[in-house]
Amino acid sequence: MKHVLNGHFYNLSCGNLSFDGVIEELIRYMAEKPEKFYEIIVGCDSPSGIEPHFPVAVVILRTGEGGRFFLKKINYSASSKKKKFYNWYQRVMEEVLLSCQLASCLREEMEKKIRAQSNSFDWQFRYVHADVGNHGQTKDMVREVVGLIRGTGFEPKIKPEAYVASIVADRYT
Repeated sequence: MKHVLNGHFYNLSCGNLSFDGVIEELIRYMAEKPEKFYEIIVGCDSPSGIEPHFPVAVVILRTGEGGRFFLKKINYSASSKKKKFYNWYQRVMEEVLLSCQLASCLREEMEKKIRAQSNSFDWQFRYVHADVGNHGQTKDMVREVVGLIRGTGFEPKIKPEAYVASIVADRYT
C-alpha cells in the first residue's frame, strides 16, 4: 500500500504533490465553487511488458465545467522487490488493485478532512474505472474485476465508460 501513498502525484497546474497535497488541492478546488457538484474517480492503466509502470489517475470533475487530474506512476522495477508481470491478466489485476487501494485511502482521508474543516460540499467518490471491457482480450475478466471493485465499496465502470483508466491514465503509459 505504501507504494500507492508515498512519493508524489503530478498535476499540470500544481506540479508534484504528496498524497496529503492531493487531498488539500481537491478540497481547495471544491471550495472555489462550493455550490457545484463534484465527482472524484480513480483509474489505472499500464503498458505491456514484464516490468511495466502503472499510471494511476485521480480525476475530479466539476459538473458542467471540466475538471482536474492527478497522476502517480508506480514503477516496481525501481523498488527493491522487482515485481514482474508475465501476462496481461496479472498486469490488469494489478491496475485494478492499485486503483482500489488508492480510492479507498483517498475517500477515507477526504471524508475526514472535510468533516474536520466543517466544509459542506456536494460531492461523491463512488466510481473506480477499470481498463477492461466486454470485447477484446479482457472480456473474460469483467466479472472478476467488477466483483473486486464492488468488494472495496465502489461502483465499477468498464470500457467504454471507463475514461479515467482508458483515456486519462492511458495517455501516460
